[in-house]
Amino acid sequence: MAPTAAFPFIEVRIVPPPAPLAQRSPGVIAVVGKAPSTADGGSAPANTPVRIETLDDAVTNFARRQAGNVVRNALYNSLELAFLQDPRPAKVYGVKVSGDDYAAALGGLEAADDVTMVSLANESSVGNPAGAGAPTGLHALKAHVETMSAAGQRRIGFAMVNPATEKGPTYVADIIAAANPLKSSTSRMLMIAARGADGDAATAAMAAVAGLPVHHSIVLKKIRGVAMPVAKQYSPAEIKGLSEANLTPIIDPTLITGESLHFADGRLFTSDASLLHVDLVRTLDQIEFMLRAGLIGLVGDARITKPGMTLLKTQVDGILGPLKRQSVIDDYRIEIPVLDILSIPEVARTATDTSIVTAARADRTVDLVVTVTYGPAVSRLLVTLVAKF
Repeated sequence: MAPTAAFPFIEVRIVPPPAPLAQRSPGVIAVVGKAPSTADGGSAPANTPVRIETLDDAVTNFARRQAGNVVRNALYNSLELAFLQDPRPAKVYGVKVSGDDYAAALGGLEAADDVTMVSLANESSVGNPAGAGAPTGLHALKAHVETMSAAGQRRIGFAMVNPATEKGPTYVADIIAAANPLKSSTSRMLMIAARGADGDAATAAMAAVAGLPVHHSIVLKKIRGVAMPVAKQYSPAEIKGLSEANLTPIIDPTLITGESLHFADGRLFTSDASLLHVDLVRTLDQIEFMLRAGLIGLVGDARITKPGMTLLKTQVDGILGPLKRQSVIDDYRIEIPVLDILSIPEVARTATDTSIVTAARADRTVDLVVTVTYGPAVSRLLVTLVAKF
């Protein structure tokens, strides 16, 4: 064989940079609601998520203008409330329901994998869980967020109790009993209580939360665009009763100047006391996504060796370190048992150590334990006022 010619003397192979890490904003919301199937309901097809960037988009897709005025419906009104919040959500989707079939509309939302919160436009009907047919009313929302979260697309559903329920001596007990079937054992529902509200308090609350950083408590944060007559607002006993049942009352606190509505608490409607507050669950959801997106590139490449496992630990450090510096979390610890063993000279390992390494290499599976310390915001101050003479 003839020798290879020297020309072009120097060869350079260009390796493209690695693909950028997947990003997800924690403030992406979807509003699923009813709009007429006629021209009054806009041009968007039913059961199809449509990104809404301006209110003009909402008119085009889910309403229409007549003589310069918007012909309103439930979905448009709720989207308008979402845009009134300050700061706004990062992204807003609208989905038109065909008739009362919320389950089908929510099914159309499953492929929108950046959605983190979902509401039903001005809907307070509890509905029925899945039986012979699909779930209805708010049960469809609960089933959707729980199913999607279990499949790895973490979402929180925002719903409201019936705002038309009149004040009475058994109001709190009645509201709790009515909402109880919607309690989520996996902390995926937040129930708003806003008696006498003149709009979709659930969607307004969802959009207000979406505009906050994930680790910010929602307690006493402002909700815009919704009003509650003074006569309908909650008494201290009702606020306490609703909050202790893990519902979130909307209040106009005396200690905050002006007339404005705020979250009286920040609890999810859950039976899991360890995942009670919405800021904690949003933070964990975001960290989970960042770990998955940041580590996916190591699957199939990182070796089960000391350098390979050190690279894995460094990668996790690179994800959690910035969160600590930004005070999203207070501290974190990374444990990789296989790395601990591989750091020991082979002659010094026990039979158990050797078995763990052998099993990891045979199964090609590595255990990684990340412990995060979360420093929640204060929700209650206990002040002792001592008078002296």
